[in-house]
Amino acid sequence: MAEPSSSPIPPTGLAVFGCGQDDAALFREMGARLGLSLTITEGAVCETNAELARGNRCVSVNHKTQVTGPMLLALSKAGVEYISTRSIGCNHIDLEYAERVGISVGNVAYSPDSVADYTLMLMLMAVRHAKSTIRRTDAHDYRLSETRGKELRDLTVGVIGTGRIGAAVIQRLRGFGCRVLAHNNRSHDSPGHVPFDELIELSDIVTLHTPLTADTHHLLDRHRIERMKPGAYIVNTGRGPLLDTEALLAALESGRLGGAALDVLEGEDGIFYTDRRNRPFENEALARLQRLPNVLISPHSAYDTDHALKDIVENTLINCLSFESGRTA
Repeated sequence: MAEPSSSPIPPTGLAVFGCGQDDAALFREMGARLGLSLTITEGAVCETNAELARGNRCVSVNHKTQVTGPMLLALSKAGVEYISTRSIGCNHIDLEYAERVGISVGNVAYSPDSVADYTLMLMLMAVRHAKSTIRRTDAHDYRLSETRGKELRDLTVGVIGTGRIGAAVIQRLRGFGCRVLAHNNRSHDSPGHVPFDELIELSDIVTLHTPLTADTHHLLDRHRIERMKPGAYIVNTGRGPLLDTEALLAALESGRLGGAALDVLEGEDGIFYTDRRNRPFENEALARLQRLPNVLISPHSAYDTDHALKDIVENTLINCLSFESGRTA
């Protein structure tokens, strides 16, 4: 019988970048339970701190930072072979360059209920004019608005993208009794599926839940926004560039659209997740949107719940272990 090796087996390691205090506590708790050695830093991944990953083949990044070619090259030189992004989308990572330098990229799944609940909240706030109502009451103006709200049961809602989040939105909408239309480029099997142009023309509310790709960039462009029903609403909790912001502004400022509720925005990088109360920012489109009484904006926070965070951390660790189990030293 062979003698067991006296050399200790090194623990599987993971370097976690851009990690806040709540995330870090969960990573340490779950990582210890799974036998993972963790290197955790609050700093976002960049060329200068990529060396922190040395000794780990797996790293975790968040969706708040663009992971560019130079960053990927620095990670590769530090020995990284796998990136797990703590997001569903991977559009913030240069996937072609990652493949070129031998780095695989994986994403995570998390509770679709977090974004689905938030989407319904935004819809209700939009059709009940919550922004202008709250602004008036904050100024001690308690009169009713001249514009009455609408009830979801009287409206047609078009859901673009019927993956886990889109399907969860549809499930919730059925409870309100509204007519639901759906469109998914990859599958036409969803209940209520209609062609894209038909959905645009018939919907009182259009909500976006499709991944951001080259094909879906500006999916709602000027031409399609012009084909929407007068007084319709747009809700976006997917990715900012799914929507042509300038075309949206033109439709809102002209009064053609009834309003918009946006949790994501083109040009949000460097603004969302920062404190800008005493600092100017150069994003005129965002400033124009925020001045409109019928536009709600939140800082890419639809996913941010206790349940979803646990899912994100757990699935990040599982991704790392799965990679390591198939890629031994």
